[in-house]
Amino acid sequence: MTLSAARIDVRTIPPRERHPLIFSTFGALKTGTAMELVNDHDPKPLYHQFQAQMPDAFTWDYLEQGPDTWRVAITKIKPAHADGQCCGSCGGA
Repeated sequence: MTLSAARIDVRTIPPRERHPLIFSTFGALKTGTAMELVNDHDPKPLYHQFQAQMPDAFTWDYLEQGPDTWRVAITKIKPAHADGQCCGSCGGA
């Protein structure tokens, strides 16, 4: 895993803006690079959203697991839409 310069601390971002920012940042990553997500709770629902929309396109590695700060490295292991279809969630085609 190679961490990129993409580090998103969502603790200061309004909740409705978090997932669109996270998915667009992930969509812009090159294959083999990762983004670091920082949150104040376990982002497990986000993991399930990634799994539902982009199965097998990412890895999810906890770097820190609370109790106050959660950090996750989300690595792009292949293009999210290898079949050429876009679900619209990642901000990319």
